[in-house]
Amino acid sequence: MTRLTAWVHGQVQGVGFRWWTRSRALELGLVGSAANLADGRVEVIAEGPEDHCARLLAALRSGESPGRVDHVAERWSDPRGGIEGFVER
Repeated sequence: MTRLTAWVHGQVQGVGFRWWTRSRALELGLVGSAANLADGRVEVIAEGPEDHCARLLAALRSGESPGRVDHVAERWSDPRGGIEGFVER
């Protein structure tokens, strides 16, 4: 189990990006959140099996999401737990 934190840069607010991310995460059985940040990025936090988190990261970078993704920065860490479901914030 691992925790992925990804910061998605580009035109990703107001285009259904968080909903799309939530759908991909739930398909992979991950828990966490997708939140708009004040600077226009979306922060994605996902916890679950490492290979599932890696698949979500690949989806974020795939070019198949709504909007336009210019860059995805990532950080891997130990899971914190205590998260239920996957929510849009």
